Amino acid sequence: MQHYPAAAWGHYDVCKSQVYSDEGLTWDYMACQPEAADMTQYLKVTLDPPNITCGDPPETYCALENPYMCNNECDATTEELAHPPGLMFDTEGRNPTTFWQSTSWKKYPKPLLVNITLSWNKTIELTEDIVLTFESGRPEQMVLEKSLDYGKTWQPYQFYATDCLDAFTMEPKTVQDLTQHTLLDIICTEDYSRGYVWKNDKTVRFEIKDRFALFAGPRLHNMASLYGQLDTTKKLRDFFTITDLRIRLLRPATGATMVDENNLSRYFYAISDIKVQGRCKCNLHANSCVYDKEKLSCECEHNTTGPDCGRCKRNYQGRAWSAGSYLPIPKGTANICIPSNIGPVIRPNVSSLGVANRKEVAPQVALSTAPSVHVANSKREPPLSLLSWSGDSIHLSRREVHRKPSVYLQVLFSTDQTKQQKNNKKRESCSPFVSLPNCD
Repeated sequence: MQHYPAAAWGHYDVCKSQVYSDEGLTWDYMACQPEAADMTQYLKVTLDPPNITCGDPPETYCALENPYMCNNECDATTEELAHPPGLMFDTEGRNPTTFWQSTSWKKYPKPLLVNITLSWNKTIELTEDIVLTFESGRPEQMVLEKSLDYGKTWQPYQFYATDCLDAFTMEPKTVQDLTQHTLLDIICTEDYSRGYVWKNDKTVRFEIKDRFALFAGPRLHNMASLYGQLDTTKKLRDFFTITDLRIRLLRPATGATMVDENNLSRYFYAISDIKVQGRCKCNLHANSCVYDKEKLSCECEHNTTGPDCGRCKRNYQGRAWSAGSYLPIPKGTANICIPSNIGPVIRPNVSSLGVANRKEVAPQVALSTAPSVHVANSKREPPLSLLSWSGDSIHLSRREVHRKPSVYLQVLFSTDQTKQQKNNKKRESCSPFVSLPNCD
C-alpha cells in the first residue's frame, strides 16, 4: 500500500479575494471546494434484512480460530452485550472494541446474506480509501457497490473473494494491475479475503489514492495531470462521486476449511469500523458544506445556488451555468454566474473568458438591449459595474472608456461586418449609450 503526503490533494479553500486594480478594489474569483472530512458523521445506515443484527433473541458465539471458545454473548436488551449498527461508526480506540455483529449462520446451507447501505442524500466526492475493519474474520465473498442517484440504481465498485473465478467468474486482479486506460475497470481481488486473518490485519479496502496515482504519480506530486483529467473526463469524475454505498456480504469467514455444521455459531459478520473520507460535491462553487436538519448542503458562492451549487441564482443568468475548473493550478477558474441585465444569455465556448479570447467569446448583445449597460461610477456599484472580461472579473470605468474606448466597446458590442464596416470607427469612439466629449 502506497503512502501519500497529506497535503498532496490540494485545497482550493478560498472562493474569492479582494484585489486592487486600475479600476480600484475588485473581487478576484477562484474555484473552491470544501475541505475533506469524515463523511460517516453524516450518513444514514440501513441493514437488509432488518432483523439481521444479533441479540434478538440472545445468542452465544464461538471464536472462529477456536470452536471450543464459546463465551461471547450478544443480547440486544443489555447495552454492554448489544452490537447495533451504530457501533460501526463510533469513536475508535475504545477498550474493549465496539462493533456491529450479525446473527450466526444457523440456517446453513442457506447463504448468510447482508446488505449494509450508507446513504448521504447528497453527492459526495471520495478523497481517501474506503476502509472496512472487521472484528470477525474478513468475509470470503463480498461486493462493494455505489449509487449516483440516491439508491435508485447500483453499480459495482469492486468484488472481493477467496477465489474470484469460483465466486464471480472473474480473473483475480489488484489495483496495481490497472493503468490510466483501465482505471475504470471493475476488478475482483483476492487480497483481502484469503484465509483467517488475525487481529492485526482485518481491513478490507477500496483503493482511491492508488487510482489517483495513475495520473498524479506515485506520490501524487503531479496533481495538474489528475485535475486536468477530472475536469475533462466526466466518467472519471463520476467514478469517484457517490450518493450511497452498499456493502454486500455474501459469505462469512470459515477459516479456509469446510463449514463445521455442528458448530455454526463460529460463522457470522462483525464490523468494528468503516471509514469514508470525502467532501460535499459543490461543483467548485463553495468552500463549505453545512449539516442541518440531518441534511448536507453546499454554502454556494459565485452567484450559484442548489444543493450542489448546480445552477445560477435568479437574476444571475447572464450566461449559462458552468462548473468551476481546477485549472489553471493553483487557483483554477471560478466560472461565476453573472447578472442577467446585460442582454441575452451568453453561452461561452471556453471555460475562462479572458480578454485574449474576446473574439471567440464576445457577448452577442443586440444594440437594442444596450441601454441596460452602464459605465461604472467610481463612488457606487451598479448591478454590473465591471464590464470588461478578464478571467472571472469584469471591468469598465469612465476613465478607461475615454482612454481606450475601442477595446471595451469591442468586447461589449458585436457589429455586422458586412453592413456596418464603414461605421465601425464612429461606433467605437461615439456610442449613444456612453457619454463622451465631442459626440452628438
